[in-house]
This record gives sequence, structure tokens and C-alpha cells, in this order.
Amino acid sequence: MKILFTLLVTFFAGMGAGLGTGFAGMSAAAVISPMLITFLGMEPYMAVGIALSSDVLASAVSAYTYKKNGNLDVKNGLIMMVSVLVFTVVGSWVSSLVPSTTMGTFSVFMTFLLGIKFIVRPVMTTKEAMQGVSAKKRAIQSVICGVLIGFICGFVGAGGGMMMLLILTSVLGYELKTAVGTSVFIMAFTALTGAVSHFAIGGMPDWTVWILCVVFTLLWARIAAVFANKATPKTLNRVTGVILVILGIVVMAFSMFA
Repeated sequence: MKILFTLLVTFFAGMGAGLGTGFAGMSAAAVISPMLITFLGMEPYMAVGIALSSDVLASAVSAYTYKKNGNLDVKNGLIMMVSVLVFTVVGSWVSSLVPSTTMGTFSVFMTFLLGIKFIVRPVMTTKEAMQGVSAKKRAIQSVICGVLIGFICGFVGAGGGMMMLLILTSVLGYELKTAVGTSVFIMAFTALTGAVSHFAIGGMPDWTVWILCVVFTLLWARIAAVFANKATPKTLNRVTGVILVILGIVVMAFSMFA
């Protein structure tokens, strides 16, 4: 009975995380962490480590799908990734020194608010408009924004993907599909760095829960990424917004019982 309950919890956690990753480049930890903590009684720091590791393959497969459809900016993504990676480690270390109750709250509210933003004010920027931004200006912005995103990702184990999506669309002027593609490309590396840091500091995870979370998150992320790349910008904005709002509400509800 216990393994069946674990299977159900990880399935729905992976589904929510995978859909969030494939559609919006959201960190899996925003969904997986509170579910593991609430239903399986897992220690928060370890739950974040499992969630981040679940993000690695899911983000990598999503990034490949977006790249195959021409919706990934590798050059500028690499610039941002360097600063994000460095400060993910810093954030992960700092998070190990503070009470667990301070982790995750920021990303939950951000997920909900960003979902509302996509529904009310959809991102309709075109790829042609993206090319009008100065390469030098974008590079400088990428480094500065990467520092902030990396620290948040490592500290709360979530929010990095949301911050990245918001900055790529609002600050760097990316159209939505390219923003999500670039976001999951970077998140594959930041999630790996964050997961390794968490396990190195907090010890090895429950392998059954870890395997189930990785598999289910990967499955749903692949499904979401394929659909997202075929959808029109208007439809993608609405679907992404609705999913983020629902995930935000559900995660806040779980957090209340944690």
C-alpha cells in the first residue's frame, strides 16, 4: 500500500512538474518539493534535491524539442548560463544554513502571478522583433540577470525557471517559444548543479522516490514540449498561463497542509 501511495504522489508531482517545464520552463521543484514534503513527509532540503534532479532530463529533452523546432537561442543562453551556474551553487550553500520554512514560498507566488500575466498580457513578440535588440546590451543584461536567477534557483530550489522566463520575455525581448526553449536549456544545467550541490551537502535521496519523479517528470515534459512547439503564440500564452495559475493554486494549497 505504501509503494502504491508513493507511486500516486510521484505520478501527479511529475505530471505537474513536467507540464510546467515543457510549457513554461518552470523548475520541477515548484511542484515536486511541496508534494513530497506534504504527502511523503520528506525533509524539505532533500525534497528540493530530488526535484532539481528530476528537472535535469526533463529540461534537456524539452530543450532538444525546442531546438529542433528552431526555438532556442544557444549563444545568448550560454552567456546567461555561466553566471546562473556559479550563483546556483552559492544559493544552494546559503539555503542549507537557513530554516527550511523559508524555502519555496517565493516561487509559488511567482508561478501564480506569472500565469495571470500570460493570460492578461500575453507575450506576442516576434522573432523579427528579437533581432532588433543590441547584442552587447543583451549580453550585459544576461550576465546581471543570470546572477540573480542562479542565486534564487539554488536558494529555494525553484523560481529560477520562472525568473528566467519573465526576464527573457520582458527584459530581453524574446518571443515566448524561444524564451521557453532557452529557459529549459539553461535549467538543464542549473538543475544538475543544484541537485549535485544538494546531495553533496544533504546526503543521498530515497532512490525509489527519485526514480519515479525523474521518469514521470520526463514523460510529461516531453508531451508538453511537443504540444507547445506546434501551438500558435496566442494559444501557447493562454495554455501556459492557465497551467501556471493552476499549479500555483495547487502548490499553495499543499503548502498550507505541510
